[in-house]
Amino acid sequence: MTEFYVYFQIGLQHVLNINAYDHVLFLMALTVPYTFEAWKKIVWLVSVFTIGHTLALVLSVFGILNVTARWIELLIPITIWLTAFSNIVNLGKSTKNSSNHYLTMVTLFFGIVHGLGFSNYFKSILGGTTVSKIAPLSSFALGIEASQMLVVFMVLLVGYCVQTLTKLSKRDWILTLSACIVGITLPLILQNEFWKN
Repeated sequence: MTEFYVYFQIGLQHVLNINAYDHVLFLMALTVPYTFEAWKKIVWLVSVFTIGHTLALVLSVFGILNVTARWIELLIPITIWLTAFSNIVNLGKSTKNSSNHYLTMVTLFFGIVHGLGFSNYFKSILGGTTVSKIAPLSSFALGIEASQMLVVFMVLLVGYCVQTLTKLSKRDWILTLSACIVGITLPLILQNEFWKN
């Protein structure tokens, strides 16, 4: 098995692992306001998220940025909650008119937060010299991107099927899925270890 494939697989599993449902929840919240017609915009946003995620790993792996895990473990569910709650607040507003710059910057920041959440584990499996860290980081990022695109496609497909088969309006679909995500993440925030110390 090549090094590329090993780290590509780690990237895939990072998102698709059942225990990493926070990543999938974030992607669901990010994707639910969109349809297949807006595929370019959602691909852009997911790629920006991956860039942020990878940037955080690079900064952490090379010792440029170190953040306390307590803060990151609290911020991850907060980013998911904020994304889902934003969907509810913006119900009925067109995603075509949303500020691309603002959404891009927020998504980049959220990618950095999620990347920092994985950085300690990634550093523990990554050894070697500075030069030898670039290839694993790159293949890991490609695995992340591939798995995220799969999740996005599934969310868009399920949304299309639900809205077509049940005649559920787009507004109700966004509200239902976003409210479920808010309901899942709120206890993760309130019961977080951060509050216990």
